[in-house]
Amino acid sequence: MAVFFDPFRELDRVASRFLDTRQGPSLMPMDLYRDGDHYILNADLPGVDPGSIDVNLDGQLLTIRAERTPRSLEGVQWLSHERPSGTFLRQFTLGDGLATDRISASYDNGVLSVTIPVSEKAKPRKIEVASSTPGAQQVTPEVTA
Repeated sequence: MAVFFDPFRELDRVASRFLDTRQGPSLMPMDLYRDGDHYILNADLPGVDPGSIDVNLDGQLLTIRAERTPRSLEGVQWLSHERPSGTFLRQFTLGDGLATDRISASYDNGVLSVTIPVSEKAKPRKIEVASSTPGAQQVTPEVTA
């Protein structure tokens, strides 16, 4: 099998490394959705040591940081090295109406799941309407969000 050297492909690879505008930690792809009374954040972190994952809440700032250590194989010549290593970081500003004291996180099969419950104060509730008229029918409207 013959291996051909493409100078334009190599130039593109080198240029993209030097012209990459991303500075600092790499981003981790994630999904965020609401399921009933909880927000669920799923972040892809394959190959990350679970001991390196740090989920931190400082006021309303939720920070997720993880580390993937590069494989160091002695005597090998890399033909392609596209899997990022180093520090991964995402930060989110949480709004009001969340039970930040009950946030939980788990890591399974390369996916970090963070569950953020909605606070009791922010949940929809029914409000009873009182009447001072004797014999008046009580009306309890439904309040929906």
